[in-house]
Amino acid sequence: MATDKDFVDFVVEQIQNTGSIHAKSMFGEYGIFSDGKIFGLICDNK
Repeated sequence: MATDKDFVDFVVEQIQNTGSIHAKSMFGEYGIFSDGKIFGLICDNK
């Protein structure tokens, strides 16, 4: 099951105050980046 963009936006919004956070589509799912370095993945809405 693919991850919903709405879920990714929600996660990024929740952790936005910790720094420069953004999500990038990778390998059909999403990587979560802080200051240009990957620190998390969102796969199957998890």
